Amino acid sequence: MTVTEELVSFEDALASYDPVMGLEVHVELGTTTKMFCGCATALGAEPNAQTCPTCLGLPGALPVVNSVGVESAIRIGLALGCEIAEWCRFSRKNYFYPDMPKNFQTSQYDEPIAFNGRLDVQLADGEVFRVGIERAHMEEDTGKSTHVGGATGRIHGASHSLLDYNRAGIPLIEIVTKPIEGAGERAPEIARAYVAELRELIRSLGVSEARMEMGQMRCDVNLSLRPRGAVAFGTRSETKNVNSLRSVERAVRFEIQRHAAVLEAGGTITQETRHFHEENGTTTSGRTKEEAEDYRYFPEPDLVPVAPDRAWVERLRAELPELPLARRNRLRADWGISAHEMQSVLNAGAIDLIVATIEAGADAAAARKWWMGELARRANEQGVEPAALPITPEQVARVAALVAEGSLNDKLARQVIDGVLAGEGTPDEVVAKRGLAIVSDTGALGVAVDEAIAANPAIADKVRGGKVAAAGALVGAVMKATRGQADAARARELILEKLGVS
Repeated sequence: MTVTEELVSFEDALASYDPVMGLEVHVELGTTTKMFCGCATALGAEPNAQTCPTCLGLPGALPVVNSVGVESAIRIGLALGCEIAEWCRFSRKNYFYPDMPKNFQTSQYDEPIAFNGRLDVQLADGEVFRVGIERAHMEEDTGKSTHVGGATGRIHGASHSLLDYNRAGIPLIEIVTKPIEGAGERAPEIARAYVAELRELIRSLGVSEARMEMGQMRCDVNLSLRPRGAVAFGTRSETKNVNSLRSVERAVRFEIQRHAAVLEAGGTITQETRHFHEENGTTTSGRTKEEAEDYRYFPEPDLVPVAPDRAWVERLRAELPELPLARRNRLRADWGISAHEMQSVLNAGAIDLIVATIEAGADAAAARKWWMGELARRANEQGVEPAALPITPEQVARVAALVAEGSLNDKLARQVIDGVLAGEGTPDEVVAKRGLAIVSDTGALGVAVDEAIAANPAIADKVRGGKVAAAGALVGAVMKATRGQADAARARELILEKLGVS
């Protein structure tokens, strides 16, 4: 794929233009059945095995609203500080896509279930930026098209396409921001931070795993530029289905540079959808973007309106968990770390793991040290989240306890973690099987000390002569002889004692 469009530098673009963003995030809900029928939503089924006359749009089939989907939508709306509609209804959004078997999508148009909210996002330097929420509405996902025979995986150039309707009808919540103004040069960072914060919020509610790499959460990036000082918005482009935090940031940056180049050359921006390309961070044209009237919305005649009982709404409000930003700020104060350090913990996906490790008995510093150090490194090497590693917070807490009580040092603790990850058992079982406990008894340690002194007479003489710091070399010899299992502090005490140094 070759991009021939010219770009201006990001700095030059921001010197002349003010970016305005709008982010539309689609979240697949973790319900066991689809939004309007009883078909299963589990991943991995044979193609078209999880379909029925309703989600295939066959004549005479009638939809029924998934009550858990409605509850999830209300919970999301409440967490975003939205007003919850007392009465709303579904509409038919008409367009032809081969992966929508009904040729329309059951969605909400002018009557969303939640509207007029906000989400505060914290940037890497601690600054908080408020993003307004226009609406959160209920709809259904499309099926999956696989285009075969082409070079790009897209329909252009393909010899044929395969359609899997298992995903068609899975509940979606679409969360639409108000125009995001005033972001300036931080627009890419704010877009990424917003999607990351929204993902944390969705997960905290338990309504979706929101795994972007699996398509459970996808972002459409709308962007326009206006000359500095202007009030009217420019023409927007919409980069569709961006599926990682990094890609959201890159898509915003690229579109700012592309728009600026077109405008600086005297051209006009085409209102269109665009495809994002992970391999090089660019976008290419998709299709001319429709306006709302092009979709010919009209009220869904086969579904009754949704009128959430106010007592139910207030009960759901009272049951909301602590929101992610407030929780992080509380934990950051409890742990005594900086905003930057907490951001690193968030980026690593380790907050809940550290909390669970502390609850299992570890102190905060030790829990953070092991998850953000050794275990984060292992996760990065394997390309997985830390939570996917075959070690539990309880096991990490036990490793920390063994270090705290002096049974292990850090080097041995890393070997214990090796054993646990390799499936050799609990930390205590690994210590026993591998013989990793620290040698601290005077008998065994004394032999190693005597051998170290005998093998290094010149160093021993320096210590006797008052150069106590030289004892470090003898401690090192003891550690080497014991394969790192000696109690270094006790070994030093014995060396000084045997050499007559108080």
